[in-house]
Amino acid sequence: MLSEEAMLVRSVLEAKGLETPMRDNGLSRDQKYQKISQLMTEVVNTLGLDLADDSLSETPHRIAKMYVDEVFGGLNYANFPKIALIENKMQVSEMVKVKDISFTSTCEHHFVTIDGSATVAYIPKDRIIGLSKINRIVRFFAQRPQVQERLTQQILIALQTLLQTDNVAVTMDAVHYCVKSRGVMDVNSKTQTTALGGSFKDDARTRAEFLAR
Repeated sequence: MLSEEAMLVRSVLEAKGLETPMRDNGLSRDQKYQKISQLMTEVVNTLGLDLADDSLSETPHRIAKMYVDEVFGGLNYANFPKIALIENKMQVSEMVKVKDISFTSTCEHHFVTIDGSATVAYIPKDRIIGLSKINRIVRFFAQRPQVQERLTQQILIALQTLLQTDNVAVTMDAVHYCVKSRGVMDVNSKTQTTALGGSFKDDARTRAEFLAR
């Protein structure tokens, strides 16, 4: 059963056209695991690798478990973090910023790694969120096949929805291994994306304070 927060965030993302493209295929976790394991067995065989070798024999099973339980766990809203929201009794009205949140995601075009860090800030209104929950929200949306632009927006919208304020900002810096390890093979470039809401977008000084890192 999904939490109220998970259902709310999902519905807002869907309404804004920012949800990850996915559909309910009716498969349970175990069914997904079994099917992916079978298909990866075919992939490994097709590549001409010897699954009888003890180093490779469990590879399809490892990949299936990794996909279902780890790197793509964010496709399942049952894994949405439990959110601790606190009434803003202290009347905090200045920026709260969490820097250098590490994340690992997967490029949805090539299924290779995206590795980076995020900085997230908000200006409290009526609610304050437990700081570790910001990290968990970043991780949840990163654990999907992604494009960085959508990932940045998803984190912004999720926090705006939960905190009931537009005053949220997100910036992400990442290395895309589809760029680093294939194609152009550029080992040095990084991609930066930013999503700004409320005063972070409308007020130049607030925006500059956030982007100063």
